[in-house]
Amino acid sequence: MTVSLDSRSRTTPSGPEAPRSPGRRRNRYDGLAPWLFVAPTVLGIGAFYVWPTAQSVYFSFTKWGAFGGVSWIGTANYTRLFSDPDLLVALGNTVLYAAVALAGIPLAIWLASLLNRPGLRFRSFFRVLFFLPVVTVPAAVSTVWKLLYNGDYGMINYVLSLVGIKGPYWLQTPVVAVVAVGIVGVWMSLGFNMIILGAGLQAISPEVYEAAELDGAGPFRQLVHITIPLLTPSIFFLTVMTAIGAFKVFDLIFLMIGNTSPVIKQTQTLVFFFYSKGFMVNDKGYAAAIGVVLLLIIALVTYGQFRLQRKWVHYE
Repeated sequence: MTVSLDSRSRTTPSGPEAPRSPGRRRNRYDGLAPWLFVAPTVLGIGAFYVWPTAQSVYFSFTKWGAFGGVSWIGTANYTRLFSDPDLLVALGNTVLYAAVALAGIPLAIWLASLLNRPGLRFRSFFRVLFFLPVVTVPAAVSTVWKLLYNGDYGMINYVLSLVGIKGPYWLQTPVVAVVAVGIVGVWMSLGFNMIILGAGLQAISPEVYEAAELDGAGPFRQLVHITIPLLTPSIFFLTVMTAIGAFKVFDLIFLMIGNTSPVIKQTQTLVFFFYSKGFMVNDKGYAAAIGVVLLLIIALVTYGQFRLQRKWVHYE
């Protein structure tokens, strides 16, 4: 067999000059595909979070006229805000409400551990029962709890009277009203907290409890020395979310106490303080300054929680 010179001279090029096969060809538009997937989220965050935040920061340095018109006044709103005694009242009530809300997390841990006990009957029924307040409309919740808290014919004061205790006017006494509303907030969020903690409990191996039981550890010691340490990632998540939600509370204060109550100025939270100045008095520049201060407070509290979690949160 003879091989022609032309066929011998046809060699396949190699190296950087070798042409790419059609299957390996890179399209110059391939880099756009990831951006197309994240574009709706990025646009939504920019339109509904970043841009309104930037507008609020700008408006906090302005003064709005009664019939429109915006004028730049610099830091006058912040100077006025930090000398306003209502700010300290609203901040104190918000911190008190947050403390009551955070106090509900140990209750959720205890209830979630009870529901996680092996052999418990009607487990799914109890989980649904505890989760129902989470999906209930706040207006309906507020109406029912207002009847329970009624100082004259409410069920709570009636039960207290059976044991010789005269109950207070729950929603008409400043400090008591904030605590009472905080209890309702704990009741509404209990089911969500139990779902998160229940998922964390499911991740704990039963062999750990069996070994502890063989060593003589009772239920309480197992809860303190096993359950809680292994649940710290879930507990940390709940503390962050609960603190943020507590500092933003508005609907329960507005629905249960109301803007016409004589004690609303002593029971208002920071968000209600913002609402009263921005929508009831129509002082939007001052309200924007309140919103910016609230944003900074939430950011500082969250940052502090993330810094402290290194000392008590145990990741496997």
